[in-house]
Amino acid sequence: MAGVDLVALPGRITALIGPNGAGKSTLFDCLAGTVRPDAGRVLLGGRDVTRLPAHRRVRLGLARTFQQIAVFPTLSVADNVRVGAEQQSRRAGRSDARAVAERTARALRLFGLQAVAAEPAGAQPSGVLRLVELARALAGGPRVLLLDEPAAGLDAAQTARLVSVLRGLAERGMALLLVEHDAELVAELADSVYAMAEGRMVAGGPTSAVLADPRVSRAWGGVS
Repeated sequence: MAGVDLVALPGRITALIGPNGAGKSTLFDCLAGTVRPDAGRVLLGGRDVTRLPAHRRVRLGLARTFQQIAVFPTLSVADNVRVGAEQQSRRAGRSDARAVAERTARALRLFGLQAVAAEPAGAQPSGVLRLVELARALAGGPRVLLLDEPAAGLDAAQTARLVSVLRGLAERGMALLLVEHDAELVAELADSVYAMAEGRMVAGGPTSAVLADPRVSRAWGGVS
């Protein structure tokens, strides 16, 4: 991966597209701190975090979800979300059980998970688990949210809820960067788009312009 230059602005939804193997998830790993780039810089709110490990970036307000759903299957849905809510208390340097409970309940409501809150996460279908992971990330109160294929496995109603939630977060000033293969969802949701192919940026700019770019069509290959 080389020549990658990307900006995710507060209050905006930015999409990252490209074929499988383009380097999108690797770029996310670099941004999140699980992989250190050989060159270049990663800035978070103007601060250089290139050499900071992932947990330090979380404390600075960065959260992410994964292409392969990552939850704690033996914990309840609510306890999975609570793990994220506790991050905010750790960032503040104090334990506040009431605030953690409130953040957990708010995230459960936002994604419509109250009915399964007490059930084991491992017993839930993939669409619900995707929402659990999203709720956990959001419960931590991030400033920047990295979403790796957030609509994968969701049905139409769940996707509509996702769109509504993400738009609301952007309106409140959060910076959102998402990898997504659904061209219609990208066109509906994203304010701007970056396109990658073979580890490099092919194009970047307003959504309609990038999706209409012939270079992007050739690289993306009509993603389903």
